Amino acid sequence: MHHMNRSFSFFSAVVCLCCAAAAQNPSAPVAAPAPAADAVPAPEQPGATATVSPEVTQFQKIEDSWADAVNRRDQYGLELVLSPLFVDVSSSGDVTTRNQQVVQVITGEDKTVYLTQKVITVRMLGDIAVVNGAYTLHHKVNSNPVDEKGIFTHVFERVRGGWLCINSQRTVLRQEPGSKQRKASTGEEPFHIPLFSKSNKGPQQ
Repeated sequence: MHHMNRSFSFFSAVVCLCCAAAAQNPSAPVAAPAPAADAVPAPEQPGATATVSPEVTQFQKIEDSWADAVNRRDQYGLELVLSPLFVDVSSSGDVTTRNQQVVQVITGEDKTVYLTQKVITVRMLGDIAVVNGAYTLHHKVNSNPVDEKGIFTHVFERVRGGWLCINSQRTVLRQEPGSKQRKASTGEEPFHIPLFSKSNKGPQQ
């Protein structure tokens, strides 16, 4: 028993000397801790993408269906988007109903009409949704091709789980002198419409 105690004491002394030597040698390599199982690096993204709300995505599909119905002269497709109570106020001030819109699409003489619509904002008010966006309408005026660019406000009503447009208002964006070379809007400031000219500003108080 006494011999075992001496052996244990000798072993303990050796271990202590080894630990002390390691502490005095900071250059000794230290094994790096193994990475945690859940520490998986995320793949690098090629570029940041702006998030789009579910409402904007939903109504963009509806606006695309509307434009597609106009471009393909599709009566049924247009009736699936427009409410029987639909009223349209065009950029020129003409007021038409859904039936008149359908007739224009079917019997219109201008076969070059092509509409695109981009949703910018959506405001949900219960069973009513107010959608604002930008549009481009290619058509002819006095036999001359025109690309009409403007903004729209569409009011939708929830009907049997879907959405039907009950009101449409379009406004042409006024091009100021020297603005032909300006880059197209990216959607960040799509509704800049000057309401008052500089000459209308009164003296500062």
